[in-house]
Amino acid sequence: MKFKDYYKILGVARTATNDEIKKAYRKLAHQYHPDISKDPAGEERFKEIGEAYATLKDTEKRAAYDELGRHPSGQEFKPPPDWANQYGNQGFSFEDIDLSDLFAGFSSGKRHTQHQGRDIPIPGQDYELATQISLEEAYHGVTVDLSFTVPEYNHQGQLKHVPHTFKARIPKGVSNGQKMLLRGKGGKGFHGGRDGNLYLNISFIPHRLFSIKDYDLFIDLPLTPWEAALGATVKVPTLQGAVNLKVPAGTSSGQKLRISKRGMPKHNQEHGDLFAIAQIVVPIHLSDRERVLLKELTDISTFNPRAHFE
Repeated sequence: MKFKDYYKILGVARTATNDEIKKAYRKLAHQYHPDISKDPAGEERFKEIGEAYATLKDTEKRAAYDELGRHPSGQEFKPPPDWANQYGNQGFSFEDIDLSDLFAGFSSGKRHTQHQGRDIPIPGQDYELATQISLEEAYHGVTVDLSFTVPEYNHQGQLKHVPHTFKARIPKGVSNGQKMLLRGKGGKGFHGGRDGNLYLNISFIPHRLFSIKDYDLFIDLPLTPWEAALGATVKVPTLQGAVNLKVPAGTSSGQKLRISKRGMPKHNQEHGDLFAIAQIVVPIHLSDRERVLLKELTDISTFNPRAHFE
């Protein structure tokens, strides 16, 4: 059996009080917790710290450990001949056993161990997770399936990577880039500590028709030259279905036509607006009749869009 210097692991003197041992453990356990530490050897260090504290915090286990004497860390040794009779189970074999296993199974033949006290609670790690949703989902609200893996220790102190899969409801009214708090959905707490939180970073998938700024939506509205010149009523898509929009006569390319309250929902049940941006589109292929009419318009029109050049 190899010796482990539990006092050295916790960084305390062999004469340390229970409060000093507890304080040292609390500091080191937080420093090397796998959800916090970036040290590659942090996981193993964390297990050693917990093992040392589990022994030294208990009066009987500490007394039994002290009776083992002092040895260099890692040195092979055997407990004194009468150690098992005094502290351990008389049927205990010390061959091929780890010191932590010895004290994990330690019990006096004459009395049970006293209440060991509560371990220091360590809160679980907070995590961030990104998810993308469509404008339609943001408009109506959506339930998304989330899945990620976090390191957790089981009751035997073994580190496992545990998948977390759950559903989260994203309410309507969220904004692009919003960070949503999901309490208790992060890493598991240790020794009774609270579970960590999950911060969900929400972004919108680019839409084929709409762009967004704050809670307002924008859509390019193609118009023929005659619709723009004479005025027209055209159908415009929205996230609630198509609406009729009256295009005033003389509409110019780039002009914004406002459709009230057809934008994204806000938290106060109001909505942003939808702006249709006029885009004058000319036909690429003309019939003979269309060409004749446009030529006639050219001959009789006095309109000069470049008059300001002169």
